[in-house]
Amino acid sequence: MSAILIADSGSSKTDWSLIEKNKQTRHFQTEGLNPFFRTEADCLELLKKELNIKPEEENIREIIFYGAGIKSKEQSSFIEKILKKHFAVEKTQAQSDLLAAARATCGHEKGIACILGTGSNSCYYNGEKIALQNPSLGFIVGDEGSGTYLGKRVLQYFFYKTFDEELHDAFEAKYGHDLSAILQKIYTQAQANRYLASFTQFLIEHRGHYMVENIIEDAFIDFYQRHVLKYRESWNYPIHFVGTVAHEFKDVLYSLHEQYGLDNGNIYKTPTDGLIAYHQVDL
Repeated sequence: MSAILIADSGSSKTDWSLIEKNKQTRHFQTEGLNPFFRTEADCLELLKKELNIKPEEENIREIIFYGAGIKSKEQSSFIEKILKKHFAVEKTQAQSDLLAAARATCGHEKGIACILGTGSNSCYYNGEKIALQNPSLGFIVGDEGSGTYLGKRVLQYFFYKTFDEELHDAFEAKYGHDLSAILQKIYTQAQANRYLASFTQFLIEHRGHYMVENIIEDAFIDFYQRHVLKYRESWNYPIHFVGTVAHEFKDVLYSLHEQYGLDNGNIYKTPTDGLIAYHQVDL
């Protein structure tokens, strides 16, 4: 019996799903395989050490890899080469994490598919492919509404002394007040986007405080105005999301949909279940 291996990879982790017809899907997890941050040797070593799948023991006929950082044919080919080397499977494809979000949430229906996790992205999906996409500029220039975007706001509110006494003391108790140490982690260490996004936890822990709610809503309004509302199709089809930030703050998203006159779509923490359902028909 042949199997399909699906991977959903972000900057921090990759979720692998090995699906076989009429059998229970097996799940695995490794660190992320983002071509922006890793070399070919890094990726091969990671798969060897962390992925508990023995290629020679599994009849894998196809691998579909969806990943953050796959924005061009060059990056797609980079990942496909690694997969072919490690698994010795010729039929491989590497697609963007945005297509994963679209297939997982929309299936074969039309809709607006968005990512709000460590980073952010959006597109109009016509039921078969991404038909329109506003550019994603990454966490330094863009990523509106994302975990990194929210994390920056938390740091700005604390160090610019915008937080009231309650939130200022709470932040200091949790993270300290050493600005130089925080800036060193942001500007000199790897994967600063993940570090910035970690400050989103502070917002989660202080929901209900008006300043926290303002940070979240303002960040999401930026995302809608610069991305979602740029698609004319947003008023004709549901607005779908995947990502930890979207899932955690979905009440704010629903409120904005009501304000803008938009239809609620699916909001998934990860696209895994939706991707399994999408690809199971191919078995």
